[in-house]
Formats: sequence, C-alpha cells, structure tokens
Amino acid sequence: MRRLLQRLLTKPVMKIANRFSSKPDLQRVHDALSKLYTHTKEHPGKKGLIINADASVARFIIFSDQHKGAKDGRDDFMQAEPNYVAALDHYFNEGFQFISLGDSEELWENTVGPVKANNKLSTAAEKNFLDHKRYTKVFGNHDLFWHNDPFAGLQLLSMYRDTVKIYEAVLLQIKLPDKQFDIFLTHGHQGDGQSDGNPFSAWFVSRIWGPLQSYLNLNPNTPAASKELKTVHNRFMYEWSKQEQNPVLITGHTHQPVFASLTHLERLYKQLIEAKQQNNEAVIEKLNKEISFRQEEYDFVNSNYMNMRPYYFNTGCCCYSDGDITGIEITDGMIRLIKWKKNGVVSAREVLEEMKLADLPV
Repeated sequence: MRRLLQRLLTKPVMKIANRFSSKPDLQRVHDALSKLYTHTKEHPGKKGLIINADASVARFIIFSDQHKGAKDGRDDFMQAEPNYVAALDHYFNEGFQFISLGDSEELWENTVGPVKANNKLSTAAEKNFLDHKRYTKVFGNHDLFWHNDPFAGLQLLSMYRDTVKIYEAVLLQIKLPDKQFDIFLTHGHQGDGQSDGNPFSAWFVSRIWGPLQSYLNLNPNTPAASKELKTVHNRFMYEWSKQEQNPVLITGHTHQPVFASLTHLERLYKQLIEAKQQNNEAVIEKLNKEISFRQEEYDFVNSNYMNMRPYYFNTGCCCYSDGDITGIEITDGMIRLIKWKKNGVVSAREVLEEMKLADLPV
C-alpha cells in the first residue's frame, strides 16, 4: 500500500513542498525573528523566557535536534543516545543549566506514545535538570506538537512527572564587568512557510503534512536535508543578527554547526589562506586533505566568509549517524562549540572552537 501511494503521491507532494512549504524568503525570516525577539523582551515568560546571566558564573549547555524516535529503522537519535546521556550527566553534575533548543522529539514520524516509551533513559537525564529548575525546553518544527496541541501539557506531565513550560525562544542577558548584551536563542524555523505560519497551518504541518512526507519516505525541502538551504539559512540568520540593535543569535534546525558565523569548512578555507600567506607547506597539505574530506559531505561556502564577524552560532545536532553530538557551551566567560563522541567505550568531550564572550562584537 505504501509503495502504491508513493508512486501516486510523491511527485505532487514534492511539487507542493518545493513551491509553498520551505522556500526561503529573507524578509519573512527577518520579520519573524524580529517579532519574536521584541515579544520576548516586552512580554517575558510568554513566548520567550528571559534569563539574566553573570558571565563570570553562568553555565549553560545548549543542545538541539535530538529527533528522538521509536527505536526503529527511522530513529536518527538511537546511535547518539549514549553520548547524549553521558553529556547530560556531566553537565548536570557540573551545575549547568540545560536549554533544549527544539526538535528534541521526532513527532513528524512518530506519535508521542512510542517516543515516550522508548526514550526513558534520556528523559530521565533531562528530568534531573527539571527537578533542580535548570531545564528550559524550546519547540522546533518537528515537535510543534508541544506548542499547538491541546493535550501537549498532559503528555509532558506524563513524560517528566512534572509540569514543563514550552517556549519559542530564550533571551540570555549576559552581564560582563564593562557591558551587558543579549544572546537570543530559538530553534531557527522562524519565517519558514512550512512550519511557522498561523495556528491552523502549524497544526496541519505537525499533524498531517509532516507525517505524510515521512510516510512517503520523502526528503522534505528543509535546511536540515538540503545543502543549498543550509547555506541560505546561515546567511539569513547572520544577516539578521548583524543588524544594529539585534542580538547575537544561536539556533539549531540545520544540523550543521556554526561557530562565530563560520561553518567548519569556511574556517578551514580561512586557515588555508593564512597558511599560504605564511608559506607553511605542512599546514597547507594538512588543510587541503581536511578540506577534501569535508567537501564530500558539504561543499557550499558563503561568498563573504572572509569578512564575517561572530554574530551567529548554530548548535549542530544530536543525531549524527556516527553517534557524535555537538552543542554550544556558555561558561567560564567563554562560548564554545563542543562535540561528544565515543573514545573507546567512554563518551568524551572535545572543544572544537571557543572565544571569549567579551570578544563578541556587541
């Protein structure tokens, strides 16, 4: 039956998706982000949560895009679960606050019941933070259910055995000795025609359109699935954040880590140019090998990457096929892109990039 429906419906569904659903529009995205940022500042605690954070003592770990499934063949989180649980145990013991930045549960492909039943270990690790009032949950496009379903609160209560408030954004008001500035966090689907529309369209996508695409085994036209759209998404997010009066921005959504506005490949190209200027042949050879390897999975770069300033960050995801996870730490007066991966049988943390919060251009 599924094969018959795939033959009949794949072309019309993809045509509709490509034409109407996720075609990126810079103005729409920027308007949506600005509206959400303003609403968060003017009505704290409703759509967005405001957290005052002294940079000298603040400790935040930000993960997104776990896409927890039903432990079946479509479950992208299954391989990453050991690293995710180990990471959360570490951050809980170290006194961090945990911000889950959307798409924690894969509710396009699954109903809540199987996800809840098959992810008790990771839910328990998250509940540790909730029990100590150190847990903030943000919804994304694949778990819009938490935002728009009338029974979402009861489902969350059943999962966590406690009330969980759902937000669309978090605003960190960072205080340094000589200045204060905002870091704005949201999943990153804002302005997307597929998943950030009116209440009916959001309900339709989360309960009908998304599951239909999943059932037909389609690769929807979204930044997480398209190399071209990852680049467009990064540019839109960066362009919004660099505007005067706008904050530093952290999102998820694309599954691609971005640190200080640069993807890993863009950073490698930048390092290669510097190595060539220094005539460092050993470094040039090493970088060329790394670039060739990375180009196999992603070969798009922003045309202006050499001049980009550190306004935009992206957590990456917690569902890479090799089981690794990436996230953003804010601690010790620093912002860091980190990875957790297996080192033998033990999960180990690795710092990929870091910079001082004081060096952010705000």
